[in-house]
Amino acid sequence: MDFALTTDQLELREWAHGFAEREMRPVAAHYDELEETPWPVLEKAAAAGLLSYAIPEEYGGAGLSGLVNQLVVGEELFWGCAGIATAMGGIGLAALPILEMGSDEQKRRWLPLFTDPNQVRLGAMCLTEPNAGSDVVAMTTRAVKHGDHYVINGAKTFITNGGIADVYVVFAKTDPTAGYAGVSAFVMDKQTAGISSGKKFKKLGLRASHTAEVRFEDVRVPEENRLGPENLAFVGAMKMLEHSRPTVAIAAVGVARAAYEYALKYAKERVQFGHPVYYNQGVAFPLADMLIKIESGRLLAYRAAWLGDQHLSCNLEGSMAKAFCGDMAMEVTTQAVQTLGGNGYMRDYPVEKWFRDAKIMSIYEGTSQIQKRVMTRMM
Repeated sequence: MDFALTTDQLELREWAHGFAEREMRPVAAHYDELEETPWPVLEKAAAAGLLSYAIPEEYGGAGLSGLVNQLVVGEELFWGCAGIATAMGGIGLAALPILEMGSDEQKRRWLPLFTDPNQVRLGAMCLTEPNAGSDVVAMTTRAVKHGDHYVINGAKTFITNGGIADVYVVFAKTDPTAGYAGVSAFVMDKQTAGISSGKKFKKLGLRASHTAEVRFEDVRVPEENRLGPENLAFVGAMKMLEHSRPTVAIAAVGVARAAYEYALKYAKERVQFGHPVYYNQGVAFPLADMLIKIESGRLLAYRAAWLGDQHLSCNLEGSMAKAFCGDMAMEVTTQAVQTLGGNGYMRDYPVEKWFRDAKIMSIYEGTSQIQKRVMTRMM
């Protein structure tokens, strides 16, 4: 066993941490308050290569596509600001199904759109519907074939970058009688007629990330825009989620670590009854528990990512990491608020934002309960 990062990965972590510290932390509260997309930060991230580092070199990216590499970067960006990091990560959500299911021609056509350092192009992955979250079979968005085109009708919800994305990957039923074996995926640009933005959601956390409904009304998509064989996109979606769950787990680690570090510093500086509150076991022991949970979560996430990088199944391990880290982030940020006492409840201190951001970690990309359902099927 080797628990050390490579020299390249250590440099990758330093690069991501530096960006998070310089460009994200100083404006995190601003964009959280205004609930606006952080376009200036995204432009700097594009120029730095942080929006496309995981895309292969032949399509203009840096080729640092390994899952462990993505975890190294992801933890630092979510340490910087979960909302801004989610806005940045929306590109990866759209690129991943193209990488997993797309043909060489589709990859050459679509992936370079995300790698231009001089222009930010956002992606959106449209899977969730108002009545079909984890229950993909309940999807009602339809894609009906007419000659060499498909006509898509339906609505998606809770879509990161929905309505402002340049590229959409849309999952739709092509055979409504076939259950899981009747789903196909399509890629299209924002200029495609019939795509419109619905309600933009006002959220508890991740407020710098644009989340909205997306509607599709008689959207005509050429057959060449279908990703993979007809009716087999569910398999691709599950593979995509298998590889994305460790990245969500490490996002939770990043948020939890930010809250832990701040609470620890505060406990060492806050004086009550003549000495820092850190010297009270009632304060120090919970901080020790926070560190144990953060380190445990990181190890679970890294193990799942390592398996994925070895082209081994990480379905069970990814679900374990996602379930543990999602709940862990909520526990750690709750304790961080408690460590600061009344100050922790005030928006003048950042722990209240981390507390709000943490809650989504046990919900999106499969709730903790769904992860356990996956696990029990494999146990």
